[in-house]
Amino acid sequence: MLEELTIKDFALIESDYLEFDKGFTVLSGETGAGKSILIGALSFLLGGKADVHLIRNGKSEASVSAVFYVKPQPVRQNLTDEDEPLNASEWLFKHGITLENDRVLLRRFIRDSGKTGAWIDDTPVTRTDLAQFSSFLIDIHGQHEHQSLMKVPEHRKFLDAHAGIQAKVAEFTEKYALLVSKRRLLDEFSSSESERLRKLDMLSFAVKEIAEAKLKKDEDIELENEEARLSSYEKIFSEAEEINSLFSGTDSGVVDALKKALRNSSRLAEMDKSLEKLNERLESCFYELSDISEEFSSYQNGLVFNPNRLTEVQERLSLIYNLKKKYASSVNAPLSEVFDYFEKAQKYLEEYGDGDDKRSKLETEIKVLEKDVLARAAEISSLRKADAQKLNTQINAVLATLGMNGTNFCVSITDKPGSQVEQKCGPYGKDDVEFLISANPGNPPLPLAKIASGGELSRVMLALKTIFADSDNVGTLIFDEIDTGIGGEVAVAVGSHLKKLAQNRQIFCITHLASIAVYADNQIKIEKSVTGGITSSNVFVLDEEKRVVEIARMLSGDSENAQSLEHARAMLKKYHGGI
Repeated sequence: MLEELTIKDFALIESDYLEFDKGFTVLSGETGAGKSILIGALSFLLGGKADVHLIRNGKSEASVSAVFYVKPQPVRQNLTDEDEPLNASEWLFKHGITLENDRVLLRRFIRDSGKTGAWIDDTPVTRTDLAQFSSFLIDIHGQHEHQSLMKVPEHRKFLDAHAGIQAKVAEFTEKYALLVSKRRLLDEFSSSESERLRKLDMLSFAVKEIAEAKLKKDEDIELENEEARLSSYEKIFSEAEEINSLFSGTDSGVVDALKKALRNSSRLAEMDKSLEKLNERLESCFYELSDISEEFSSYQNGLVFNPNRLTEVQERLSLIYNLKKKYASSVNAPLSEVFDYFEKAQKYLEEYGDGDDKRSKLETEIKVLEKDVLARAAEISSLRKADAQKLNTQINAVLATLGMNGTNFCVSITDKPGSQVEQKCGPYGKDDVEFLISANPGNPPLPLAKIASGGELSRVMLALKTIFADSDNVGTLIFDEIDTGIGGEVAVAVGSHLKKLAQNRQIFCITHLASIAVYADNQIKIEKSVTGGITSSNVFVLDEEKRVVEIARMLSGDSENAQSLEHARAMLKKYHGGI
């Protein structure tokens, strides 16, 4: 549910902050006041296209932010990176975002340079991420984006939810995935036998060669360091000897010099207490350098030149070099790539080593799976077709009350093309599902996207959302242009449907019809004003008395006429139960 909205320097809106309640909210105002700008700001926030023309004239940046209440929903325990999130909670879990108090903050900006940025809470996200996540929170219907029911792949999901067969479809998907994986395995066996045998022979040799090498993790790095040390023995010994001479030379060794200085310093500190700290520092330096001197001396004494060990190290490095050349991306690649090759080769040998036996076993398993998959697909298809008839009747009944009596809605269910089971079936069954509609009697049904009128489209969406209310998880719906071309009893029916839908959803509707607005729980007015030659759109939440005035304006265009005001009060009392 949308709880707060902040808009700054977006189109004609300079700065607005709004708090929203649950239920049915109407947005009204004079034509051209900027009602659609508010929806446009939301569309931008939810991942819509960004354009520098959205920035208010004279400003360098436009920004929109909103706070949503996210109802906690179950997250699958075995959720993987490849799985598509089923709800907002799963999306947040996959992206490592933890909510506080079940609220989430969405933010987006665009600058006059064209640069944009977006966040979900404190996490930067892409426009695609923003659109995907927000699709679980809000739907905008009309002339704007975010129309989930316009996306054909969603039609199958809605039908399955309406039919209550999601669990069956999920089980089918698992079986289908298993069948696909086994067919892929069989294809490997069915490839050229000589090629398979050649690959087996090559990998067997590789596994044997790598195993016999008895490699250790990061062994190449350790050996390279050791080789460098052994190869530079004379230089290392010479440098160490010179250091030790500087530290402990008989005539002018650093340690002896410090020792003498410390002796003098100690006597001075006894005579002048102000030198105690300085004496302590000198004492610390003496002990530290004495320790360093001893370690360098020990290091030099331990240096032993071993030509045999140098030969062993170089031979071992040569072996590793050759293994990398064969089994890694390059001779400079990490040794881990050789280990990875070894594991993959072993796995291939295990899977394809006994070719004839495994192929026969796979063929048997595939036949059993094919039969099971086809039977499940047929059952699911039968359930879909039965429910589609019910859905057609329900939707058309609602459309008739919304002024679309001649409109015919139908669910198209066709078999997937192909002659093999893997072509006939997809991950969700054997059906291609799409919602079609004929807006005029006698015309053939066409895809929803072919509907030209924004008002018709919004009413179709309203009908669908009314029927799908129990199975659709989207908590906030916005209807724009829903009243285009309607009035009278149809407008009253639209308002009634919106009110009913708002019992379990947060509903926003832009309308110029009082007969729809009076059903709303809340009303927001958008006004246009000009100050200092600059045009602005301002947004106000109406209290009870101001709402009467606005309804009167919507009824007759005259918000001061006593008869209009009385009529407005009567309508609000009848349909809203207030004032």
